[in-house]
Amino acid sequence: MEAISPTLINLIIFVLAVYVGYHVVWNVTPALHTPLMAVTNAISAIVIVGAMLAAALTEGSLARFMGVFAVALAAVNVFGGFLVTRRMLEMFKKKQKVAKSGDAA
Repeated sequence: MEAISPTLINLIIFVLAVYVGYHVVWNVTPALHTPLMAVTNAISAIVIVGAMLAAALTEGSLARFMGVFAVALAAVNVFGGFLVTRRMLEMFKKKQKVAKSGDAA
């Protein structure tokens, strides 16, 4: 019995990740996209861990490059997600009234 090659295993993982990711993202109603940003940051963090594992377990240079590339893209996604989440939360803060400079004695 022949063992399955690591490249084929990584390809299967990639195809399943694309399939699950497509259905997770496109089946969310548009009204919920912004509130779910923090959850997608957590999912992206899981993607980073999976990409690191996939890159570490590969033997070929192309597969290792693709794993490093996946880590980089997921890191950009996490960083951008935190920026969007912070900006969204700023919108819900109450604005304080600014005192005019002539009012202070």
